[in-house]
Amino acid sequence: MTAVAVANASVQPAGPGIAPKSGRQSNGLKEFLWQLDGIGRGHLLDLGPARQTTITFFIERGFKVYTEDLLATWKNFLDEEAQWLKSLPVGVDRGDRTPGTRAQRFMETTLLYPDDTFDAVLLWDILDYLDSDLMARLAARITSLVRDGGVVFAMFHQRKPETFHRYRVLDGQNLELIPASCPFQPQRVFQNREISNLFCRYRSSKMFVGRDQIREGLFVK
Repeated sequence: MTAVAVANASVQPAGPGIAPKSGRQSNGLKEFLWQLDGIGRGHLLDLGPARQTTITFFIERGFKVYTEDLLATWKNFLDEEAQWLKSLPVGVDRGDRTPGTRAQRFMETTLLYPDDTFDAVLLWDILDYLDSDLMARLAARITSLVRDGGVVFAMFHQRKPETFHRYRVLDGQNLELIPASCPFQPQRVFQNREISNLFCRYRSSKMFVGRDQIREGLFVK
């Protein structure tokens, strides 16, 4: 079951005497936290860079937080493989180097957690930047790692972004978007059906369409 809502990507007004926080209002984050309410001492996986404010935010809510900067890990893997290939003597068999087998080799080295480990995953907009072979394998791995009743928070650009951002949680309904360099170009603009297919094993989903051309998705397994 999929629901769609329109979200205004603006900054929440501050209360009297409180300085406003600079950030993007995120109805997706608010819904994510609502889904997690009552879980208690759960496990959360953040697939972006470790941000102390984000880690502290969830630790204070009783979660054990794991971080894996997946885009950086992927870039390191590609660099190491390129160096290894460069070191081989001329004429040596380099094996199967198709995108599919490369993605499979990478997935054999990362996110090596038991199935059903996590109650929550912050996927951010990572899928927009991965090639199709790796993107599909990552989505499948995440599905296996999320427990029944667990939730994934993901973001999808409605058009290819001009600026790459990292994200951190400011509070219960605001995200900070931090401009950063990215070693990868955006690979696609997802259609709704493609997103539904990636998360077809989840029992419900909800999309928030922002006026800044970002869709936020909540997927409950």
